[in-house]
Amino acid sequence: MDYKKLAKDIVTNVGGEDNIQVVNHCMTRLRFNLKDNSKPDKKVLEGLEGVLGVVYAGDQYMVILGQHLLPTYEEIVNNYHVKAGESIDENLDDLSNTKEPLSFKNAGGRLIGFISSSVTPLIPGLIAGGMLKVVLLLVVTFLSPEFAESSSHQLLSAIADAPFYFMPLIVAYGAATKLGGTPVYSIVAAAALLHGNYTGLVTEAATNVNLFGINVPLLSYGTSLLPALLIAVVAYYAEKYLNKIVPGIFKSVFVGMGTVLIAGGLAFVVLGPLGNMLGQVIASVFMFLSGTIGPIAVGLLAAALPWMVMTGMHTAIAPFMTQLLVNPGYDAIIRPAFLLHNMAEGGANLGVAARTKNAKLRSECISLAIGCIVAGVTEPAIYGVNLKYRKPMYGVMAGGFVGGVVASLLGARVYIMGYSNLLALPIFQETVMAIVIGIVATIVTAAVVTYMLGIDETESVDLAEPVKALYPDDAIVAITEGDLLPLTEVNDETFSKKMLGDGVAFKLDSDFICAPANGQLTTLFPTGHAFGITTKEGIELLVHIGIDTVNLKGEGFDVLVEQGEEVRAGEPIVRVDREKITAAGYDLTTMLILTNDFDHEIQLNNQGQVKVGTSLN
Repeated sequence: MDYKKLAKDIVTNVGGEDNIQVVNHCMTRLRFNLKDNSKPDKKVLEGLEGVLGVVYAGDQYMVILGQHLLPTYEEIVNNYHVKAGESIDENLDDLSNTKEPLSFKNAGGRLIGFISSSVTPLIPGLIAGGMLKVVLLLVVTFLSPEFAESSSHQLLSAIADAPFYFMPLIVAYGAATKLGGTPVYSIVAAAALLHGNYTGLVTEAATNVNLFGINVPLLSYGTSLLPALLIAVVAYYAEKYLNKIVPGIFKSVFVGMGTVLIAGGLAFVVLGPLGNMLGQVIASVFMFLSGTIGPIAVGLLAAALPWMVMTGMHTAIAPFMTQLLVNPGYDAIIRPAFLLHNMAEGGANLGVAARTKNAKLRSECISLAIGCIVAGVTEPAIYGVNLKYRKPMYGVMAGGFVGGVVASLLGARVYIMGYSNLLALPIFQETVMAIVIGIVATIVTAAVVTYMLGIDETESVDLAEPVKALYPDDAIVAITEGDLLPLTEVNDETFSKKMLGDGVAFKLDSDFICAPANGQLTTLFPTGHAFGITTKEGIELLVHIGIDTVNLKGEGFDVLVEQGEEVRAGEPIVRVDREKITAAGYDLTTMLILTNDFDHEIQLNNQGQVKVGTSLN
């Protein structure tokens, strides 16, 4: 895999490096915050070799790369002027005009996107602290109970608790970064809620505490989430306003001071109490669900998660999981559903492995199932098997629902932030057996349902005579029946001026477009209008069917093979509906381009009438 080229193609097709505000990544996805979300070319991105899918949700444009993620991410941050994990500096007086205006229709999505992006920097820290808590718990429980009284335990506990206690600071940073303000102003204002002067008043239960005569409610804001979000919003708009009214010579002195004064003062009297109240409301809603339809809620969420993961919307509910760990102190719905969904994806893959007769597919499914269950990485299983064969998705949903209901009925609860895999079972503490039983029910149900439904494995197609012919690996043959044309006569400057490389064009007399050589189908556009083959000698060939036919969005194209397959010269790759495409006003001239000949001397015949398999070199 050429990661440098893949990185270049991704950056280009998300609108260029100037369109990228922030680039981040999770375990399988590049996550872009873009200035203009209309610029990315989703179809081209989906057609890139190594890209498993593209989704837009939670105000992030996500490119799913699976095992190719880290090398590609490193190429992007090392070779392009983009910010990793923080916003590009912007003039607060001149924010981008390319953002979609706020409206009643998009307000909900924009709010969820803001909250999700603000909490994203916090999640790794919470998981790190949570897993350290798990380790300390295991040491004290199984190895050395007296360790709990030692100073070492106290100090290590301080490390583990730090991401939770100082949550407002991290959230303030994430929210300010998302908004485009100066992060340190929001952090300073949020830090005031944790300062000893204020926490001392809370501890003493002081009375008549006020700020310039305005009553200050005495609340504990350690581990709080929503107050910091409100503080960051106020700090952003305060900074923006002060930048407008403060003369340039005084900006460095008065903008920062004014911003922290406004945001910090309001934090004590309005923003902190309001955020605390909203947190209690959210907790009450989830407590009500847990106490009434809890088992059904967990089951339905686990069943819906495969589709939420594919659209990226699962990130939108992460902030609520964090809030629940603060108040009421446990999560009985979201994290259990997340974990059981991962188990269901793995169980469905085991069902496919048991059902298939293909030894290679069986081996891949077992490997992917282990990844889902042990590591909690599901995208390769979703896109590589379960969605690809369709019916396993029913197994995933059934397994998630059954396991969710069982685990919830038994009282499974998460008390510490952690991963959604087997290694994180201690985060369930005394309810661990409940989730273990739920996991078993999930995997068994998903595997059995998938096995019973079966999978739609593609059957081998009877080969036509030209395909049965054997061609040497250096042969390049006609891809269809018709008349040859020089590229210079093609009615498209991209091809006629040979911008993509030299080659030959075809006037079609057949509905089938076939492979021009022996090799691997390395690129296959989802629309079916173009595909690329790398020959066994390393030569890269591109077949482009028609001119501007990408605009048809796949209408009139029937793809007969799958990307990554080994193909033989003359093997049918795409079937086209010539009548439908020409009736739509498109030129069906089809081009065969040598995009990279690796210094081979290749001359293609560009005149005469040919049939599939006619030698061109």
